[in-house]
Formats: sequence, structure tokens, C-alpha cells
Amino acid sequence: MRSAIQRWWLGLLVGGALIAILVELKAQPAPSEEAAVLAADQALGTAMRGGDTSAARRLLSLQFTATDADGKIHERKEFLADLKVLAAAPATDAAVKIYGRIGMVTGHRKSIDGRDVFFLDIWAKQKRAWRTLASQDVTLATSDAPRPTPPAAAKPYDCKNPCQSIPYRVRSPAEQDIVNAFQAIEKAAIAHNADEWARHIADEFVLYGSGRAPIRKSARVATINRQKANNTAVMVGEVQAMRLSVYDDGAAMIASHVMPDNSRPAYRAARVWVRRNGQWQMAISVQTNVK
Repeated sequence: MRSAIQRWWLGLLVGGALIAILVELKAQPAPSEEAAVLAADQALGTAMRGGDTSAARRLLSLQFTATDADGKIHERKEFLADLKVLAAAPATDAAVKIYGRIGMVTGHRKSIDGRDVFFLDIWAKQKRAWRTLASQDVTLATSDAPRPTPPAAAKPYDCKNPCQSIPYRVRSPAEQDIVNAFQAIEKAAIAHNADEWARHIADEFVLYGSGRAPIRKSARVATINRQKANNTAVMVGEVQAMRLSVYDDGAAMIASHVMPDNSRPAYRAARVWVRRNGQWQMAISVQTNVK
């Protein structure tokens, strides 16, 4: 009888200890998604600088592309073959944002040829692992010098691409909603409708472009209103090719553009979208001129 009681107390003590351990483990916070994306981004940079093709391959999505500061596009196979040639120095100010199952890492780093560049690395959580969809560098302006003012509109601009159609076949209702939002943004810019433009833009939005200073949402709204007051002609880039990837409430849009009037060089744009309260908004746009 005493032996049975001792076994019962021993079992109770062991069970209590196990419960305490499980409770403690559950109380410990899991690594944040932001930390996981940053660790993956740093691991990719280390693999590139070390020429570790195997490690880099595991971190790249099958759709991965990289765009350097000159606008040259490197597809996945070419990228893996030239890791050390494309390797940049580690970022000094990397910041991470998570939108659904899309993560983006932004910051500044030195390119392989020593230029100071701003970068956007877009990651997606695929099968419980973070893999990068795209990487893009852009050389910004060294000063906030004003850009030349376009002339006043001589006649209405008939925007067909992208305002009416885009050379892309949507694959889901979410993709269609994003395309609709993108077209609304471009049409609002042409029509000098700052309120409509802002409705589709996230508050944290920043536009980064070759040879220009970063432009925040508030500054872009002010520009649209100024263009309206001056009746300034506005044209938008036609879409030559586009790829759209949606992951829950986040999405990545990678596109190649040309200006119909050749007022600026052709450019490659990487954009991240977020769905808030059922509405898709653009959170960042990085535009690199093709040299």
C-alpha cells in the first residue's frame, strides 16, 4: 500500500514538473517574423559574399530576380552563377516590415563597385520558410535638388497603358483588386486628383527613384496639388511586363516601364502592397532607371 502511494506521489511530482516545463516553454516568445526575415536576408548576403551557391539557392524563390543600380536584371540562374560579382557590403541600417506573408527589408549598402545604394529585398513565406522574391538597388540623389517642371498640358493625355489595360493576365480576385488599385493611382496622378491618389497609398509610403531624393506620401500629394494649380502635363510609365505575387494581405509587384514620350529612361519598378480593411494600398515603390 505504502509503495503504491509513493508511486502515486512520484507520478504526481513528475507530471507537475513536466507541466511546469511546458508552461515555461509556451511562455517564451517565439522569434518574430521580422527577426526571421532579417536573419534570412543577412544569411543571403553572407552566402553571396562567400560564393556559397547551395546556401543561396535555398533562400531564393523560383521566381527570384535581382535588379542592380544600373537597372540590369539578373534572373535566378544567372544570379546564382555570379554571386560574388553581385555581392554588396552588409547593410548598415536594415529595417523590416511584414505585410501578410510578404516581408520587405530596406536600407542602404555599398554595391560591389563601391556606390552608395538604397535597396529593397522582398521576401515571401513559402511552405513555412522565408524565400526572397526580388532584390533591387537604386542610386539616389546626393541632394534634394528640385526637378525640372514639365510644361503645361497642351491637350488631354490619352492613357491606354496602364490606365485601361496592362499586359498581364490576372490569376485571382486579389490580383485583380491590386491591378485595379494600381490603375486608379495612375489615373489619379494624370487627373491631378490628390485625394483619389492618396486613398490607394499607405501612410508609410515612400517612392525611391534613380537620381532623386526619396518622396513620401505627403510630399507626393503636395506635388499633385501643385500640378493641378499649374495645369502641368502628367504622363505615367507604360507597363512592358509585370509579375504579381500575392501572399495573404501582402503582395509584390515587379514591372518594367517605358515613358510614352521618352521623358525619362526606361525603368524597373519593385512595389510592395498591403491589404488593410479590405483595400489594397501601395506601401513602397523603388524605381531604377535602365542604363
